Amino acid sequence: MMIETMFPMFAALLANLTAQLLKPLFLMSRTKRFDMRQTISCGGFPSSHTSTVVALSTAVALVEGISSSLFAVTAIFSFIVIYDAVNVRYYAGKNIQLTKQLINDLSASGEVEFSDPIYHEKIKEVLGHRLIEVIGGFVLGLLETLLFYFLIYKGGNLMETKETEIKKVLDKIRPYIQHDGGDVEFVKF
Repeated sequence: MMIETMFPMFAALLANLTAQLLKPLFLMSRTKRFDMRQTISCGGFPSSHTSTVVALSTAVALVEGISSSLFAVTAIFSFIVIYDAVNVRYYAGKNIQLTKQLINDLSASGEVEFSDPIYHEKIKEVLGHRLIEVIGGFVLGLLETLLFYFLIYKGGNLMETKETEIKKVLDKIRPYIQHDGGDVEFVKF
């Protein structure tokens, strides 16, 4: 079934979409202004970059296990993306703010003329995230994936799911045990 093999991708996409849709609502709660453009913007609360990679890593951990190579790869990928969101991209945005202020100050002093159009380009100042925005994305990605996994992917009944998984494993190994003259059966979980 596609949902079983593609669960990590669906979880990551759902976390990204949820984070992007929440951004205008959180902005409105702070500023009393609704801006739909926030749904496609960088920066803001919660970090969609963080929610996406945390959801991906969490889903891979749930499906493949934390000892799998795939989980190791997604975890390292997540650390890099989160670090980039909170440090590299944040400080790139601060650098843009500083440069724009410097251009404004020099222009206002009249000592330097900025006639080249590049000095008048509109550049987005908010590229990265503050720590609280990353924490919000982390919590969103983690909780949404856990809810998605246990309520939808696993059908909401964890005990029944574990019994089913145990029975599947026993069905796989039973022929080998029977070949050696033994047998195995599920009794109780």
